[in-house]
Amino acid sequence: MTIRKAVIPAAGIGSRLLPLTKAIPKEMLPVGDKPVIEHTVRELVASGITDITIVVSGGKSLIQDHFRPNPALVAQLRADGKAAYADAVEEVGELSRAGHITYLDQHGPYGNGTPVLNAARHLGDEPMLVLWPDDVFVAEVPRAQQLIDAYVKTGAPVLALMPMDPAESSRYGVPVVEETVGDGLMRISGLKEKPKQADAPSSFAAIGGYVVTPGIIAELRRQVDLWYTHRTGEVYLTDAINIFAAENPVYGQVIRGRWYDTGNPADYLTAQFASALAHPEYGPLLRQLVAE
Repeated sequence: MTIRKAVIPAAGIGSRLLPLTKAIPKEMLPVGDKPVIEHTVRELVASGITDITIVVSGGKSLIQDHFRPNPALVAQLRADGKAAYADAVEEVGELSRAGHITYLDQHGPYGNGTPVLNAARHLGDEPMLVLWPDDVFVAEVPRAQQLIDAYVKTGAPVLALMPMDPAESSRYGVPVVEETVGDGLMRISGLKEKPKQADAPSSFAAIGGYVVTPGIIAELRRQVDLWYTHRTGEVYLTDAINIFAAENPVYGQVIRGRWYDTGNPADYLTAQFASALAHPEYGPLLRQLVAE
């Protein structure tokens, strides 16, 4: 079975980017000439995903406005002789159709496992991709496609991994690698969250991007049921994966490409700068500015 469905959790408040995200959803901040969530949607559509669910909260209507087709604006631009702008607006609206984007309001306990469970009730009992909306990957083969290919090989949940500087281990979830399969694919038995360098079980970091299977959804459901009994803590996707991995196969796929995290100011600026440097028009201008 291949994968045709995906979830983008987009209900967070973007606290690390405040006050920039006070009025603008962090998912709508630009990286290059596109809002960051558009990079994720394009990656999914390019990987053959035909059902995208974006899980939102209050104040996120700009996301829907961005992807909603706007024939009146397109017609006005064409009437004004601005065909290139009209094509660009039309193409963004086409993403909504190609990815069959739907929106859900998040309900339930805090934690990044909740939006995945919300979407799973809508998408049905089959494997799905989960991608965070503040990651940008630059890769010849989209990260989503690399994860799908790994799932086709294994039939098991898959986590996106990147090589990690051991000194940075306290920033990431670090996988416990049990077996190297080849071509960047490895079987893992769990994740150790933000370990000290001396305690890191491997030299890889889980960097956001998952193939989630019904078994993990069932574990998320169990965690939510427990939360409603005790009303403490948060529901995390990685906790469900850890519990599932203790008795079932789970794999990590080292992603070939460059990862940019836009969730904090320094990394967001890095992503912006890298995108501009890669642009054929803006790159030379920036290099000249730096030289001056």
